[in-house]
Amino acid sequence: MHRAAPAAVPAETDIVPILPRQAKTVRDTGLEPRFVTDLVLKAIQASGKAPLPVLAGKLRLSISILREVLNPLIAEQQVEVAWCGESDIDMQYQLTPIGQRGAADALTRCRYGGPAPVTLASYRAMVERQALRNVDAERTTPAVFAAALGEDGLAQATRDTLGAALYARRSLLLHGPSGSGKTQLAHKLGRLLPGPIAVPYALMAGRHVIRLYDPALHAAPLQLARQQEERRSCDARWIIAQRPLVHVGAELGRDMLELRYDAEEGVYHAPPHLQANNGMLVIDDIGRQRMPAAELLNRFIGPLDTGIDQLTLPGGQTESMPFDAAIVFATNLRPTAVFDDAALRRIGYKAEIGAWPAGAYRSLLRRQCLMRGIEYDDGAAAHLIERLHPQSRRALLACYPGELLDRIADFAGFAGSDARLTMAAVEQAWHSMFIADDAEA
Repeated sequence: MHRAAPAAVPAETDIVPILPRQAKTVRDTGLEPRFVTDLVLKAIQASGKAPLPVLAGKLRLSISILREVLNPLIAEQQVEVAWCGESDIDMQYQLTPIGQRGAADALTRCRYGGPAPVTLASYRAMVERQALRNVDAERTTPAVFAAALGEDGLAQATRDTLGAALYARRSLLLHGPSGSGKTQLAHKLGRLLPGPIAVPYALMAGRHVIRLYDPALHAAPLQLARQQEERRSCDARWIIAQRPLVHVGAELGRDMLELRYDAEEGVYHAPPHLQANNGMLVIDDIGRQRMPAAELLNRFIGPLDTGIDQLTLPGGQTESMPFDAAIVFATNLRPTAVFDDAALRRIGYKAEIGAWPAGAYRSLLRRQCLMRGIEYDDGAAAHLIERLHPQSRRALLACYPGELLDRIADFAGFAGSDARLTMAAVEQAWHSMFIADDAEA
């Protein structure tokens, strides 16, 4: 699974109201008291001697909740104060032999020892509050959209289709030849989803913990990290993140769409579409997965319409999970070879992504040269566009400039010279990429 994160950075004034208020008591967390007590016992056991602030940071629970749990444990002689400083917060705790047995029992019930989860009901409410489909949800403006896609060599009609799909938050099918830039385009669309969201570290579904947060998917702007830590009044079981962009490809199978149990950690890992909530899910290489394309489409279109997905827990128990993600399908196969007419009707928008106009292709080559520090030459670019591409009957696809320049750099590096865009260098790189056919003979 490939991962990427949106780049939009909201102002702090837009972020402060997003996180829920801090839970002051165990009851406020919505979790069973026994579960919270077990978390505390396991955390102290793992630390040996656990300072109170460190314990709060690890479990993402308030000091008041920890005291509510620790005081009875001290009275029961399961926990003792190992060290006490000048303030009532500057304290360290350790387990007694009785507490060690209690922690061992807690581990047999559940091995999870990370941040305290949030209830499934709380998560459902938060996803609904942040839902892309909400009428009052922030939308990407035409100006921002045009700035992001202005250099992508897309026809205006294609841009309009993409803009409408992003505005409506409806499913989108990108189709076209391999190398036309569909995946890169899908990622750009994901990065255009505006606004930060709140994401929990983990969920409590029945008696099972589901790990949801992934730092590679739920990235917080760096300038907000310190400010977020200082928000003492907010529930630390949630973090501020940019809207996620989750990318899966041909490796996607039925098993990846279900909860995956990690016996070592004692936790279930959320499937990609659950991690994509309030963001975008890109399903690449449609038609090449380890499951039929029609089945894959049905797996998502229904939840996309209803906003609800069903996930199965041990014993056959199912839980209704919120589903709110913009879905982009991408394929280099003919859409009619992948889906029948009924299936295609269920996909909101379709956009063909193909060859670039010569002018846009030349601009892309120039930008790629600049990125790599390679001197650009317009004569060499003309030779590539006007001779090599037509001669081999290869369309002007987005993948070629970067690949050619990388090979030019490789050849130059091997020869001990500086990489330059020359006719000879382009010829050498071009012929190292392709097997000559009759059209080139």
